[in-house]
Amino acid sequence: MQREYPHRGASIYILSCVQWFWSLSRLYKVCHCVLSLQGPLASDMARLVLPFLFALCFLLHLSSSRPSRSRKAVSPRQPGEAAAEDEVKSQLERLWREVNSLKEMQALQTVCLRGIKAHRKCYLTIEEPKHYHEANEDCIAQGGTLATPRDLTENNDLRDYAKRSAPGSRDFWIGVADIVKEGQYVDVNSLPVSYFNWDRSKKQPTGTNRESCVALSVVAQGKWYDEVCRSLKKYICEYVIP
Repeated sequence: MQREYPHRGASIYILSCVQWFWSLSRLYKVCHCVLSLQGPLASDMARLVLPFLFALCFLLHLSSSRPSRSRKAVSPRQPGEAAAEDEVKSQLERLWREVNSLKEMQALQTVCLRGIKAHRKCYLTIEEPKHYHEANEDCIAQGGTLATPRDLTENNDLRDYAKRSAPGSRDFWIGVADIVKEGQYVDVNSLPVSYFNWDRSKKQPTGTNRESCVALSVVAQGKWYDEVCRSLKKYICEYVIP
C-alpha cells in the first residue's frame, strides 16, 4: 500500500508559486530596464527583447491558467515541464544580462557626449575637487578610473581637453602614484607606468614620502608634479571603449 503524504500537494503547489513569482519578478526587472533605455539603444533593445517577453508572458499565462487539482491528484513535475520552466528562467537570465550590457553602453555613450573620445577611450573632467583616492573611487563608481596618459599625444590631448572643459583650472589628478613604494610609480591598477611627463624645471618629482600622488598641470602645459594625496583637486576620468 502506497503511503500518502497529506502535505505533499500543498508543498509542491507552494514551490511552483515561488518559482513563478521569481520568474515574474525577473521579467518585471527586464521590462523596467528596457523602458529606462533612451536613444538608438532603446529601439535596438526593444527589437531584441520584446518578442521574447511576449513568448514568456504567454508561457506564464498557460501555467497560471491550468485547472486546479485536488491534493491527492497532485504529482511531481514531469521532465518536459521542468525543462520548459528551466528554459524560461534561462531566457530571462540571458535577457537580463543583455539589458545590463546595453545600459552600460548607454552610460558610456553619455560620458562620451559630455567629454571627449580619443585613443579608444572617453575622457571626462570632474570639477568638484576631491582627494586623490576619493577622485578615483568616484571614477570607478561611474564605470571608469582616473585617466592615465600612456604617451605624449595622449597627455597633450588631456591637457587641451582640460583647458577647454574647465577654463581657469590649474591642475587635475591623474591615475599615477607611488603610494606603495617611493619612486615606483604605478597606475590605478597597480601596473608600472612607462611614460612620464615630469616638470623638470620644478625638479619634479620631489621624491618626498608625503607627495605620492600625481597631478597634471594645465598652466605648465601638461607637465606632471607629485602632490600630497589629501589635497583637493579636480580630476579626469577615463572610460575604456569595448
